[in-house]
Amino acid sequence: MMDTRQRGTALLVAGCFFMEMLDGTIVSTAAPRIAADLHTTPASVGLVVTAYLVTLAVLVPLSGWLTSRFGPRRVLLAAITVFTLASLACALAPGLGVLVVTRVLQGAGGAMMVPVGRLVVVAGTAKQDLPRAVAHIVWPGLAAPVVAPLLGGAITTYASWQWIFLLNVPLGAVALLVARRLVAPGAPGGAAPLDVPGVLLTGTGLAALTWTAHLVSGGGGAAGTAVSGAVAAVALTAAVRHLLRAPHPLVDLRALEVPSFRAAALDGALCMAVVSAAPFLLPLLFQEAFGWSAVKSGAVVLFVFAGNIGIKPATTHLINRFGFRPLLTVSTLGLALATAGCALFTAATPVAVIAVAVAVGGVARSVGLSGYATIAFSETREERLRDANALLATSHQLAAGLGIAVATVALRGGAALTDGARPAYAVAFVVLGALCLPATVGALRLHPGAGDAARTVVPGRSGVTQSAVSDSRKSE
Repeated sequence: MMDTRQRGTALLVAGCFFMEMLDGTIVSTAAPRIAADLHTTPASVGLVVTAYLVTLAVLVPLSGWLTSRFGPRRVLLAAITVFTLASLACALAPGLGVLVVTRVLQGAGGAMMVPVGRLVVVAGTAKQDLPRAVAHIVWPGLAAPVVAPLLGGAITTYASWQWIFLLNVPLGAVALLVARRLVAPGAPGGAAPLDVPGVLLTGTGLAALTWTAHLVSGGGGAAGTAVSGAVAAVALTAAVRHLLRAPHPLVDLRALEVPSFRAAALDGALCMAVVSAAPFLLPLLFQEAFGWSAVKSGAVVLFVFAGNIGIKPATTHLINRFGFRPLLTVSTLGLALATAGCALFTAATPVAVIAVAVAVGGVARSVGLSGYATIAFSETREERLRDANALLATSHQLAAGLGIAVATVALRGGAALTDGARPAYAVAFVVLGALCLPATVGALRLHPGAGDAARTVVPGRSGVTQSAVSDSRKSE
């Protein structure tokens, strides 16, 4: 069982995760108010969101090396401090240029907070306690995109946009005090020399890919989007070749050799794309196609959060009772059907029916992402935890941004193929649902005992220890 210190550390990381994810989504809601106050256009404010996401994408892969070089406690405390002070600077920014710079600093703090914090939790938790620890960490990341539209609308309606950032100041101060108390001061490890070519190639590729998603979402020119996409493809291809050959790579891609981790990094990323895009599309559908107010649409979207929270106490039991393969198969298929099912909503659909439907989708996404976040480290050896953690954080962070880009393209395609707002949204929801189906296929291909090392109860294997189960998986 997790002790009080482990549980407290997991909740600390959960709070950091919530702040990071919320700041990646809530600014979009306040874009018109920010633009008016800073005397610019809402489209220009999109750069504020993109600067944050690009910084996250570029710096997350560095988290493993920084942890080895300086120790997890130092990096985590520094990350929380930078994020908190940068949030204050964002609120005080006098113009768009300064706001973009401070958002880059905020992204630098956020890029380290969650990966390093999660590594502290995972490294200090027994395999069979992973489901419970991960359950504490995952739910804020699921909640933030859902809460953001309503919270952002309320703040900009009844207060000022600066409060979007000022809220992080007391939260960050509390997180810093808790982290100083809970995270043990471990000695820095013997870090290998920094892989500078790996940093440059990976950073360029991830930045270009994130920027391409921004251009696609914002309706950028075809030429600029094509050039950015080509740079991303070339740089990432070169990065993969380098990381596979370098004696001390920035991130060791051999962590993907473990099937359970590979499923979490790749199939889990598909689910993360759907998880991030659905709360983006739903308020737009309700307001543009149904004519609902921002408050009403935000309130109904909160039922996704209700589904997340409602099932969360049972996720550990479900993992122990049924295992990862059945649970991931059902949850990914359920997420695909629930997302595609939003295409059936019309203005005449009772609000209660819509609320129940989106709550079911919330259950599926909660179970699925909790499963992937747990199985990711269930069979990963300790010496590869840092690399696996950085890879998982990078793939899921990219997926969150790319999912919105996919939704935007699908929505535009639907508008071109159909007549009216609702049919266009129907096309977009069906495309998003289909995006999750490869994850279902991947779940079906998992070994029946995949992740059993992280389960407290393994039915039909009485007398077999968790370590023996894990060793048997590795030998097959």
